[in-house]
Amino acid sequence: MIRFFLIIFFLICFLIVSIPIFLAEWLIGKWNPAARDISSLRIVQWALKVISWLAGIQLTVIGEENVPKDTPVLYIGNHRSYFDIVVTYARCPLPTGYVSKKEMLRIPLLSRWMKFLHCQFLDRKDVRAGLQTILECINLVKSGVSITIFPEGTRSRGKSELDMLPFHEGSFKVASKSGCPIIPMAISGSSAIFEDHVPYVRRGHVTLEYGAPIYPSELSREDQKALGKYVSTRIAQMLASHTA
Repeated sequence: MIRFFLIIFFLICFLIVSIPIFLAEWLIGKWNPAARDISSLRIVQWALKVISWLAGIQLTVIGEENVPKDTPVLYIGNHRSYFDIVVTYARCPLPTGYVSKKEMLRIPLLSRWMKFLHCQFLDRKDVRAGLQTILECINLVKSGVSITIFPEGTRSRGKSELDMLPFHEGSFKVASKSGCPIIPMAISGSSAIFEDHVPYVRRGHVTLEYGAPIYPSELSREDQKALGKYVSTRIAQMLASHTA
């Protein structure tokens, strides 16, 4: 339990201590929004790296050279743990917004930082609101901000990491409408850190693999129509290689 309490304690301390930093970031944003985006990104990435260290995560990263450093992308990953966000966001080279459930708006300070980072809050029960969220993501990509979506819609609880939920096809409109590449992410071992034995946080090995960029316009018409299935298959192949 000690790791769990250390993480909670650090998170609370970070949010409280970051209040004046948050105000400074707000002022920077009034003068130079791009500078605010980068500084906010690095601050939060530092905090996530500390959380990863406290959790005892040993991370192996594969294929990071596949991530463009000069253009926004749509990151698509499988999702089994809250720590998927911790390990992936800490490595984003460019300002990146994550699509999160709207319930996160209830958490003070944290939700404000998420807004600074261009995170979008999805109402999974409102189709019209969901469409508006996707449109906002498209506009963000066009403005230079990457987007991360876990298109299963929630954390998968299958016995095997290959037991992914179906990918929601609407998520992929961010790439098909903006023209940005899709970067598939395969994450294995993350649920063993926390979800497999809640409320205990236990040290463990997590593998994060970035696949080669996928450009929807270069795919066959059939694959473009079932882009979610195409990307899901690519991720499943990477996950299978982690245990081969």
